[in-house]
Amino acid sequence: MLKNPGNPAECYDLEIEKTNSENTYSYKAGKVLPVEITGRIETSGNTVHYKISLTAHEDVFFNFKQNIAAGGANHQDCQFLMPGFWYRHNFRSPREAPSFHTSESWQVREDRLSSPLTGVYDEASGRYFTVLRTDDIHTDAYTAIYHGEVILSGESDLGFTGFESMEGQAWLSVGYPYRESPKAYIRKLTLAPPVITFRELKKGETKTLNWIVKRGKASDFSDFVSQVWTSTYDYLKPAPVETVYSRDMVKKTLSNFFTESFVETEDLNYFSGIHLHTDDCRDMGGAEVGFIGRVLLNAFFAHEYAIESDHPTLGKIAEKIFESYLEKGFTESGFFRESINYRTNEEPHVYSIRRQSEGVYAILNYLHYERKQGRRHLKWEARMKDLLSNFLRLQNPDGSFPRKFKDNFELMDSTGGSTASAIVPLVMASRYFNEKLYLKSAEKAGDYLETEVIEKSDYFSSTLDAYCEDKEASLYASTAMYYLALASSGRKGDHYIRLARKSAYFALSWYYLWDVPFAKGQMLGDMGLKTRGWGNVSVENNHIDVFIFEFVDVLNYLSKETGEERFSEFAHVIETSMLQLLPFPGHMCGVARTGYYPEVVQHTKWDYGKNGKGFYNDIFAPGWTVASLWEMLTPGNGVEFMK
Repeated sequence: MLKNPGNPAECYDLEIEKTNSENTYSYKAGKVLPVEITGRIETSGNTVHYKISLTAHEDVFFNFKQNIAAGGANHQDCQFLMPGFWYRHNFRSPREAPSFHTSESWQVREDRLSSPLTGVYDEASGRYFTVLRTDDIHTDAYTAIYHGEVILSGESDLGFTGFESMEGQAWLSVGYPYRESPKAYIRKLTLAPPVITFRELKKGETKTLNWIVKRGKASDFSDFVSQVWTSTYDYLKPAPVETVYSRDMVKKTLSNFFTESFVETEDLNYFSGIHLHTDDCRDMGGAEVGFIGRVLLNAFFAHEYAIESDHPTLGKIAEKIFESYLEKGFTESGFFRESINYRTNEEPHVYSIRRQSEGVYAILNYLHYERKQGRRHLKWEARMKDLLSNFLRLQNPDGSFPRKFKDNFELMDSTGGSTASAIVPLVMASRYFNEKLYLKSAEKAGDYLETEVIEKSDYFSSTLDAYCEDKEASLYASTAMYYLALASSGRKGDHYIRLARKSAYFALSWYYLWDVPFAKGQMLGDMGLKTRGWGNVSVENNHIDVFIFEFVDVLNYLSKETGEERFSEFAHVIETSMLQLLPFPGHMCGVARTGYYPEVVQHTKWDYGKNGKGFYNDIFAPGWTVASLWEMLTPGNGVEFMK
């Protein structure tokens, strides 16, 4: 496509003609164009390298697109992968997000993806094809408008990738500069009109584009994802990010969040860590046990750190939180009061297996730590036994746990997508209380997870603010199997290790193996943020974050048990990269207070309603980011607990 500013672009279908040189081709239109396009194809085994050059004979604004056949596969027989964004048909996602509900063909800008890659898996034959952009992608440019035909304001390396149905067959789509079709995705559940960008090519200038197309065979979609992640990792070879922060320095910085966010009320005492504004970080009245608040897990970390660092003030803060939740933090049926807003006096009476599980996990860690110090908390133990009895009552005959329910056990969302979150505290409780009934429940949930989630590669609905394919579902699944493996031995333990590894590849597919480019003036780029090691969130919420918790431990464990060195190598990339936005004086990273680690990191053309690429949304939840990083910096908790 060539565009004359102020006029609609003209589209030219190109015929590919072989030249006299070996493996070299020329792209010809029906008329002489002001840009010459040549291609070179080099084949090595199952890999084809495409090198395409565009040379301008006069100043032009262009957009180039190449389609590559996926082996003649029937489009309806295929499943599709754009890592960190698209899995199968995205049918778990609502119509307002990118999915087959809207179209069978999609092209998206590369920075939406954890690798600039698209894969097509033909379930009928087991064959797959992938295309990976192999150019150095370092720069991006601002655009004046975000839909229609747009001329880029400056230099940009960002292209696009995707898949299309053409006459019933599946095709890969790649091109440069970026376009998004049939819809762009600009904010949560908001599809927008398509966009095609044009890059200026000066007379005599040449732009070279490179892609690698690979073909292979996989036993199922899960095997396809693991093969693609492995080969992409080997090609991109993401290196650890150089940071100078010691673990002690990071924990000391993050601990300021515990001190400054502490709030006392006549009801519950808590860390104010949800729905804060980045420009002031003032208390907004939100107390939340798990999910984005993590009040109890942070209280445990504060308690532990206060003893280790001789910080009595911090110790009293943690003690006040635990005392208030023990006295007033439970419903009549014995569930945690999950989420309360003391500004609006709102307290939803629909509860979730995820928040309840995260609360039990935090308290069991606290009780275990205290017991090691020679202290017992019998009232807390009784509370946990009551809550675990509720878990057993909620568990369905197939082993799953409902996603949401009321205090009277009425089910509000019976789907089992969050089942994995319940397994971890059940396994821990079986060890802490020496009660096999809890382990039996966890194993039953593990059977459900194996047959309905892991073997079907159907990871969804683990986040509570979205109902779609998401990273946390596979991460929780892998962590759940890790805990079951720690509680088992012999063939059973090996079986859980295999399942943990299988789901780990899916979780890893959400984590960036490359550094997306930013434009000048976009804060994250100006700060030098490297996105490798950060994870995209979900199909609905297209931003990166530091959700990791124990997953580094899981990766290191699996690396040791299975010999997969890539797991431990990439775990180190994650550990180093996720510390880049640590806010401290002189390095506040766009937030108002020391230790309030940022959350909604907007790395592509998408936002929650404010600011967009290169910035954060104006509202964030440091409650969970601090807890996630703190747990990452405290390795070995699970193994030590299960000894």
